[in-house]
Amino acid sequence: MSKTINLTEHDALLITDIQNDFLPRGALPVANGNKIIIVINDYISRFEAAKAHIIASRDWHPSNHSSFINQGGPWPIHCVQETEGAKFSPLLKLPNNTKVISKAIDPEHEAYSAFDGTNLNNELQHLGVTRLFVVGLATDYCVVKTVLDARQLGFHVVVLMDATLGINVKQGDVDQAVAAMIKSGAAQATVADFTESETALSV
Repeated sequence: MSKTINLTEHDALLITDIQNDFLPRGALPVANGNKIIIVINDYISRFEAAKAHIIASRDWHPSNHSSFINQGGPWPIHCVQETEGAKFSPLLKLPNNTKVISKAIDPEHEAYSAFDGTNLNNELQHLGVTRLFVVGLATDYCVVKTVLDARQLGFHVVVLMDATLGINVKQGDVDQAVAAMIKSGAAQATVADFTESETALSV
């Protein structure tokens, strides 16, 4: 019998960092990162239909951010505030009422998690969200850090595996990230788990 995730107004879809600089031809691209956008758009439609919440996080760095190579950090300059690279992909069909969470805005502090230094937790509490579905880039950096923080804060978390991709700077980074998320109590699902069946998947 098919399993189904039933969405309610207590659910939120968190779309992590689908920004031009993380996509092909961007400053810090995730290989094939653009290929998950069509899947994310499918999820957006499902969450909209269920009147669930849609949130999009973004790196929003000042030009002198400490994570940049020219400031002694590990990464090329990327997602600088108000630049083309920091914009969400034009292929991403974000609703007009999407809540945008900007992170890593402190030049002295790296922030991979969408909860780190932001008001995301307060926003979710205000909206009455208890279950968070996470998609986006990159599995082994911002996605895993966001999921682990969400679990620590007490949210039920579902990682939508067909709508996340990693960088794998070191071989095995993505596998380790997935293992850490599972160990934290996060569930995994794909679009196949959202069916018309009346059998509910408990996550």
